[in-house]
Amino acid sequence: MDQHAPFAPAHTPRPAVTELRLSAFRSHRGATFRLTPLTLFSGVSGAGKSSVLQAYEALAALAAGDALEDVFPDPAACVPEWAGADAEGRRGFRIGCTAEGPAGAVRLDLAVQAEPALRIVGERLTCGGQTLLTTALRDPERSSVQAAWLTAGSVPVTRAPLPDDRLGTSLLPLRVAGKTAGQQLVLAAAEQMVVALRSAFACDPQPRGMRRPVAAGDGRLRRGCDNLAEVLHRTRSECTRRHARLTAAARRGCAGEVAELAVEETADGLLRALLHRGEGRTATPVERLGEGELRYLGLALVLLTGPGVLAMDQAAEVPSAYQSMTVLADGFDRCLDPGQARELVALAVEMAARGHVRLVGAVSDASFARGVEGVTVVDLVP
Repeated sequence: MDQHAPFAPAHTPRPAVTELRLSAFRSHRGATFRLTPLTLFSGVSGAGKSSVLQAYEALAALAAGDALEDVFPDPAACVPEWAGADAEGRRGFRIGCTAEGPAGAVRLDLAVQAEPALRIVGERLTCGGQTLLTTALRDPERSSVQAAWLTAGSVPVTRAPLPDDRLGTSLLPLRVAGKTAGQQLVLAAAEQMVVALRSAFACDPQPRGMRRPVAAGDGRLRRGCDNLAEVLHRTRSECTRRHARLTAAARRGCAGEVAELAVEETADGLLRALLHRGEGRTATPVERLGEGELRYLGLALVLLTGPGVLAMDQAAEVPSAYQSMTVLADGFDRCLDPGQARELVALAVEMAARGHVRLVGAVSDASFARGVEGVTVVDLVP
């Protein structure tokens, strides 16, 4: 860590996104959502549950340095239907968030033009009521925005162009020297926001892919959990305590007796996951499990493992001990029976209480989670 790093003792709060703002995004208008360590968005189809998670994931990707066109491949779909074009035919959307941590509450607000050309037209980073960064589109003919960030030295602010297809906040550590108190505040706030957003893992287990044996690789679980067997092979040898905890979770969420989660190598060198049913009984390959059982196993594995076992792009410059992973799970209850859903929520509550895992999920029916201590249910109405 360099001399300007804001993260020091382990007792300081880990950066986390605690509020999401969809000022104008898809079906949402002027919406603000408070995010607790375990937040479930509930509602019927069309209520906007997936849009909330999509906005969060988009901000996370931008914080990781992804280009705007990669984050929003269909930007017109993000523009609310009620949003009309201005005199120049421009239409867009607005999203933002708040990340709390050692630097306090840091706000990021973003305005994106979707038509006629995709570009960031405005960005604002604030902390404690003080504006730390602003950007604005001055010349539509140029692929840049005019940025101004706090200096608080002999010159109050520093002005320079930034690309209009990247999040300016993520670029500040490369542009700000950190010599003045104002610059150090900018760096601390920007780093906190980037760390909070990048510590996200979007998970959507796909049973069809999970049924197939897989080749050995880097042992990092992918978004669709299709390499479940490979990751189980790793956790079984490297994380025996967590593997035992996962086996215990499987006993409560899979039909029949589960003595152990195991992995075997097939004749062609691939890895296949198995459920050992007990001494003298034939093991059950995971491809024979139901869709709910497979999704349950995938989600349980995500909640029980850390960033080192998940295919996610964390902020490498900050020690993992100072980061809190946020799992984004759209369709969290898809294919699950109420018992499986309750078990996963109980597991999520347990892991969130330890401070290392947060969960933002979308469910069609939150009855299994209502009244559970530690769970916040947000009901959305179309």
